[in-house]
Amino acid sequence: MSAIDQRSAAFLQEMGIGPLWRLSDAAEAAPQHVNPLVEAEPEPAPPAAPAAVVAPPATPSAPPYRPPPTAVPVSAHTPAPAADSAWGEDPPAPPATEEEIAQMDWAELKTAIANCTRCGLCKGGRKPVYGNGAQQALWFVAAGASTASDEKERQPLSGEPGKLLANMLAAVDLQRESDVYVTNLIKCRPTSATGGDRAPTADEALACRPYLDRELALTGATVVLTLGQIAANALQGKALQEPLAGSRGQVHELGAAKLVATLHPGELLRRGADKALAWADLCLARRHDGRGA
Repeated sequence: MSAIDQRSAAFLQEMGIGPLWRLSDAAEAAPQHVNPLVEAEPEPAPPAAPAAVVAPPATPSAPPYRPPPTAVPVSAHTPAPAADSAWGEDPPAPPATEEEIAQMDWAELKTAIANCTRCGLCKGGRKPVYGNGAQQALWFVAAGASTASDEKERQPLSGEPGKLLANMLAAVDLQRESDVYVTNLIKCRPTSATGGDRAPTADEALACRPYLDRELALTGATVVLTLGQIAANALQGKALQEPLAGSRGQVHELGAAKLVATLHPGELLRRGADKALAWADLCLARRHDGRGA
């Protein structure tokens, strides 16, 4: 080392700044072609190689890293979970067949209706409206589709139409609770795009028909009184849009029962003059229920 370099080194040492690196005597004599900024960087005192620069000792004997079992993707060992169904949980079971429905008792029939998926009306959390009245009935009264009022009160023919029906039955010496079973053909309310009531489709009527047939069989009723055009046409196998006038004033066969069609009480509330027509229909049904004239 030259005298100047020795003085510089002594001066730096007095200031507490030692040289961070120094070429050996052999390397000092050799030609310098290496950029010292790349070969080695200055480090803060005390002089020591920073941890980031010093490479960790090699461990060739260490086993290769393998992720723990919890880090293994689920898809590598287990099938992906099934997508949620429209019902929010597991996909619903297949709906009961017509043959199965025809063998049900009252409790089984209610369960089947509650879990029905025979058409799209049951989706979206809509609750069916069950029939009610006498389980052993003289008359079986069937309306078309459940309404918003029925859905709210949880019974068919509710509200003002229900009150009028009770008066109509009383006029022929019948009580709704003890003599008559009342139901809707369409158990779940058909709704329009705006949420209002709408007429059911032929497919919806066909899907619900086995439930009504079983209700009728369980009641043992000998007379079926249909209320309105939907119920009258559906039970006779006609197009739902056919006018009710083609069915009124006659006695039709429905299995072992007699079917008489009349106007819906909701229509009678809007057209009071038609109550005379309904009275004639009630008298016709009364003559065929086995109670005599």
